[in-house]
Amino acid sequence: MKKYILSLDAGTTSNRAILFNHSGEIVNLAQQEFQQIYPQAGWVEHNPETIWETQLQVIREVMSKEGILPTQISGIGITNQRETTIIWNRETGKPISNAIVWQDRRTANFCDELKARGLEKTFTEKTGLIIDAYFSGTKIKWILDHIEGARKLANEGKLAFGTVDSWLIWKLTGGKLHITDVTNASRTLLFNINTLEWDRELMEYLDIPEEILPKVKSCSEIYGTTKKELFGEEIKIAGIAGDQQAALFGQMCIEKGMVKNTYGTGCFVMMNTGEKPIISKNKLLATIGWQIDNKTTYALEGSIFIGGAVVQWLRDQLGIIKSASEIETLANTVKNNGGVSFVQGFVGLGAPHWDQYATGTIIGLTRGTGKAHIARAALEAIAFRSMEVIETMVKDSEIELNELRVDGGASLNNLLMQIQANSINTKVVRPTVTETTALGAAYFAGLATGFWNNIDEIKNQWQANRIFNAENDLTETRETILQWQRAIERSKNWNKE
Repeated sequence: MKKYILSLDAGTTSNRAILFNHSGEIVNLAQQEFQQIYPQAGWVEHNPETIWETQLQVIREVMSKEGILPTQISGIGITNQRETTIIWNRETGKPISNAIVWQDRRTANFCDELKARGLEKTFTEKTGLIIDAYFSGTKIKWILDHIEGARKLANEGKLAFGTVDSWLIWKLTGGKLHITDVTNASRTLLFNINTLEWDRELMEYLDIPEEILPKVKSCSEIYGTTKKELFGEEIKIAGIAGDQQAALFGQMCIEKGMVKNTYGTGCFVMMNTGEKPIISKNKLLATIGWQIDNKTTYALEGSIFIGGAVVQWLRDQLGIIKSASEIETLANTVKNNGGVSFVQGFVGLGAPHWDQYATGTIIGLTRGTGKAHIARAALEAIAFRSMEVIETMVKDSEIELNELRVDGGASLNNLLMQIQANSINTKVVRPTVTETTALGAAYFAGLATGFWNNIDEIKNQWQANRIFNAENDLTETRETILQWQRAIERSKNWNKE
C-alpha cells in the first residue's frame, strides 16, 4: 500500500488539505474558502468553528478523491496563519468569541501604551518582536478584558488559548492535546526565544495567566493521534509550524543567509540566520525558523500585511478584474503605470515602517488613468514593499543576497516576478512545487514518522521551475521606485486622530 503525508494548510482566507507522495509531489488537494468578518474599521475576525469545519471537510474530501485509507497516511503536518488568536472553554470545547485575526488592529492603542511605558526594548530582547497589534499577546488580553466572565474563567484554569494550529489539534484529538510549536509560540509576545520558554515577566505586562497557554513542542515529533471517530482509524499528528517558517523549510532554505518570499494574503520575507537570533536594528523581526531534534534554527522576517490581497481587493471591491489570474494580462496591456503609485496600507504598514495608522493610497491619477495602470501599479506595490524588506534584511544580517526563492499564489504571476527581480537587481527563483508552506509542514511530519530519513533526502527534491533575471537597463525601474517611495510617505500616519 502506498503511503502519503497529509498536510493541513490553515490559511487566512481558506483551509486546504494536500496529499504529498514520497517524491514531495502533490497527489491531490482540496480547498475551501471561509468568511472574513469585519465588525468595524480595522477589526478582522474568523469564526473558529468554521475554521474547524472547513478544515475537516477538506481532509475528508482529499482522502475520498484519491480513495485513500487512514492507514495509508504516515502522518499529518499542520501549518497555519500565525498570530490569529482563539480562546475556548476547556470543559465545553466551545470558543468564547470569534478568533481575532493577525491583521486586526484593535489593540493598537494598548500597544502605544506599552511603548510609552518604555517596554519595547524588553519585549524585543526576549521575543525578537516589536510591540505591535499584529501579535497574539495583546489580542489575548483584549478577549480576556472584553468577553464577560473570561478573566475569571481564565484564572480558574478553565480557558485555553491557541493559535490556529492549537485549535485544530485540540479538535482533531478530541481535546486530548493542548499544544503549539516553537514557531507559533515565538509570535505571541509571550515566548522567550533565547530560553525557549513562556516568559513570566511578559505575561505580567500583558496580564495573561499562564494556565491558558499551550505546551510548546518542536516542529517535528509525534505529538499524538487523531480521534478514531473522525476518520475510522487514528492518524499520527507529527509536524507543526507557522506558515512562513514552514515555507522557509519547504523551500529548503536550510543554509544560513538563504531567503524566501511567500506571496500569499500578505508577503513574508524570511532569511535563515543559523543557530543564533539576529536582533534587527531596523525593525525586522527575529523569530524561530524551526526546531528539529532539539536543534533550533533562527530567522529574520519582514512582514508585509497586504500582498496578494491587493489583487483580491481589485477583484472584489473595485471589480476591475473578474478573477485573480486576469491581473497579469490586464497589467501587460500598458507599458508602465502611467504615473500611478499604489500603497497597499489597508491595515497599516508592517516592516520596516511599522506604521499602525497608515492607509491604502492610490496617487498620481489623471484623466488618462485606466484600470490597467492601476493593476500594474498594484503589482509594483507588492514587489516594492518586498524590496524594502529584503534591502533591510541584507543590511541587518550583513549577508549578501544571491537569489530570492519565491512561492505562494501570486508567485505564479510572471510579470510580478520580473518586476521583483528588477527591483532587487537579483535573480528570483520559482520552484516546481510552489505550495511550499504545505510542503514544509509535510516535511516536518515525514521526518518525525520516518517517511523521509533525513534532511539530505528531501533537499534533493527541491527543483527550480523558472528563473527571473533582472533586466540590464534598470533606469525606468529606479524612477518608478522613487515615485512610489514618495507615495509611501503620503500614506503614513493618515488615521492618527
